[in-house]
Amino acid sequence: MEVGQFQSIAQSIKAEIQKVVVGQETLIHELLVTLFAGGNALLEGVPGLGKTLLIRTLSEVLDCSFNRIQFTPDLMPADIVGSVIITEMEDGRRGFRFEKGPIFANLILADEVNRASPRTQSALLEAMQEKRVTVSGTTYTLPQPFFVLATQNPIEMEGTYPLPEAQLDRFLYKIEVPYPAEEELIEIARRTTGAEATKVQKISNGDILLEMQAFVRQVPVAEPVYRYCARLIMLTHPTDSSPIDEVSRWVRVGASPRAMQALILAAKVEALLDNRKAVSIEDIHKVAFPVLRHRLVLSFEAQAEGYHPDNLISKIVASAPVKV
Repeated sequence: MEVGQFQSIAQSIKAEIQKVVVGQETLIHELLVTLFAGGNALLEGVPGLGKTLLIRTLSEVLDCSFNRIQFTPDLMPADIVGSVIITEMEDGRRGFRFEKGPIFANLILADEVNRASPRTQSALLEAMQEKRVTVSGTTYTLPQPFFVLATQNPIEMEGTYPLPEAQLDRFLYKIEVPYPAEEELIEIARRTTGAEATKVQKISNGDILLEMQAFVRQVPVAEPVYRYCARLIMLTHPTDSSPIDEVSRWVRVGASPRAMQALILAAKVEALLDNRKAVSIEDIHKVAFPVLRHRLVLSFEAQAEGYHPDNLISKIVASAPVKV
């Protein structure tokens, strides 16, 4: 695969999605970056902003299987991964058969993931990390490619189980979904209240997507870019000698090495989407916010003040020295 071919396929996928999804260009772009990097995304936004429509449309454009799992307090791990059931064999005897759960699809929408118990959340996150599940001592490999888009409702937190920091760290991106503008609202109404349904073309398939994910990892990264990323991560850690007062004041725990990996992978995708063969510092700046906003553990005082992680990330990016 060539850089131009990668960019062309990505642009075609985005164009097909935009036939159905109105606006939300940043959301679509960041979702595709996560997908091409081989990661998983956490979306935060109020209901009704088209998250389900987006992921379903993406599955149609990619010609991949899609399942939606609605997380509720009574959802059990077996409801996600599947379970072993007793069944009657052809010879009349009874035996055991594994009935696959909805996790066995290429694209998974985990809707309101923070409404399920930690036990059920762990079942999903194990599948995300390992790309396989184990039931009754037998391991089953999940279909490839495998992508999880989990959603959270930021305004209705009663009766929810917030994801622990260690589990949040497993999402490559945290994407915030904004409200549509006035003109976008009008266009949404036009597209969704008429008699004709918009149809999209199949642009890619699972094999091509896996090839694109493999190509991303071949993009070279210069030593100064690696060092800049490392300095960026180090600046997120609160220490007595921290050069950023807000970090010492508002942050309890900084970003992990997994954040460094996410910065590099996402920046590689950004370089390819810009038709370039190497990662630049500007690519790191583009991906810093969705990579870091869920990996900075803010103090209780910061949460009480309503301090947004993006404000802190802006100061960190501005303070990180660029040394060639």
